[in-house]
Amino acid sequence: GGGGRRAMVLLHVLFEHAAGYALLAVKEVEEIGLLMPQVEESVLTIGKFNNIVKLVAFYPFKSAQGALENINAVSEGILHEDLRLLLETNMPPAGKKRKVVLGVADQKLAAAIHEELGILCQAGGVVAEILRGVRLHFHSLIQGLTAPSAAKAQLGLGHSYSRAKVKFNINRVDNMIIQSISLLDQLDKDINTFSMRVREWYGYHFPELIKIVAENHTYCRLAKLIGNRKELSEESLPMLEEVIMDSAKAQAILDASRSSMGMDISPIDLINIESFSNRVVSLAEYRKTLQDYLRSKMNQVAPNLATLIGEVVSVAVPCGDLRRAQTPGGAGWERRGAEILLSV
Repeated sequence: GGGGRRAMVLLHVLFEHAAGYALLAVKEVEEIGLLMPQVEESVLTIGKFNNIVKLVAFYPFKSAQGALENINAVSEGILHEDLRLLLETNMPPAGKKRKVVLGVADQKLAAAIHEELGILCQAGGVVAEILRGVRLHFHSLIQGLTAPSAAKAQLGLGHSYSRAKVKFNINRVDNMIIQSISLLDQLDKDINTFSMRVREWYGYHFPELIKIVAENHTYCRLAKLIGNRKELSEESLPMLEEVIMDSAKAQAILDASRSSMGMDISPIDLINIESFSNRVVSLAEYRKTLQDYLRSKMNQVAPNLATLIGEVVSVAVPCGDLRRAQTPGGAGWERRGAEILLSV
């Protein structure tokens, strides 16, 4: 100023709460940095804090939907119309003798306010400390707002904000792929375990079969088809061939059944083995359907991946890797790709 007196700084702070926006004025100082010791000393005591900070205006959100829209705008660093109205109405103009600054918690929002309203903004430092005090004493600073009702507003908004965020996520196609891959993984383990059980169980009756047919799914289908090995005859050959697609193996099964070392088996045991084999076969068939579904999904979501590393490998890409595959610099992704390629 003319008399050598420095221009004072009038700092306001913006506090976003679930119940609404609060604009508070901080006592005038020559430099914002000078506030720090006073704020640190008074931040925990409401009486002392009230000497430094005064509420200028409070803009309550009119509905839960309004609160959600505003908080989404804040989180994305966008100046919402409600906030614009509050600031345009209540921020004092800057003059020769004083500089007006608005303290904002979020740097992106501060930039948006400065750009659209021309208000000088500051984030961090003493502003963060003052906002800590406001958060602590908020229900005392706002007339008619009790601590329980403030907490209720926060909880309600927290739920709707999270729900909205999750909803955005639900639209992602790769969630279905990730779930299918987990299921496919689980099915492989289960089919393997159950097939071993069938092989042990039926192996008492026809131990030679495992030497001729090692593949789980085919073994279970044969156990179901053959039943009592003593009833196998030349007429059974076409049916055996249909399952194993090999006439020499079909003949070998018939020959082995005639000279088998296996124990005799009662009809009730056979019914149980057949019933269990049935379950394993239907699980294996469902697994095949799931893999086809997964293949078509992968071709929709990541056709290049399927072309690049082959359908089987791309379908084998496990949970989470699909997301990482879409982001650059995934060393884990490269490693996992190598693991899959080695295992195929």
